[in-house]
Amino acid sequence: MSAAAVLVRGRAAAEALMVDACVIRRDAGTTYDPDTGYPTESTSEVYVGKCRVQQQSASAGDRDVGEAALLLLRLEVQLPMSVVGVRVDDVVEVTASVHDPDLPGRRFRVRELAHKTHATARRLGVEEVTS
Repeated sequence: MSAAAVLVRGRAAAEALMVDACVIRRDAGTTYDPDTGYPTESTSEVYVGKCRVQQQSASAGDRDVGEAALLLLRLEVQLPMSVVGVRVDDVVEVTASVHDPDLPGRRFRVRELAHKTHATARRLGVEEVTS
């Protein structure tokens, strides 16, 4: 069996485990309401579809930002290999989860992108910021 055939089977197996759904958005700038002067953040959608959320270990890091103490949780979001164009600082929001009722609504910021020749899934290193 060729490496390409094995890769096709591996990607199909990886996608079969992607039973959650997410949307990935990118900051598209700030606009201001001409009547009120209030800012409105705008975003553009980069991806909408299936995903899988994994946490490699139950560890978190503390970070002080100004006077706020934040707890940063490191996770991995897996996407089909057909997904392209995701960038560091994009935001992943889980919109549905088959097996974890706590996942929908959670938002993660992309911190790491992984690339390799024989990848079965697009893996994003993400952080969830909690306080």
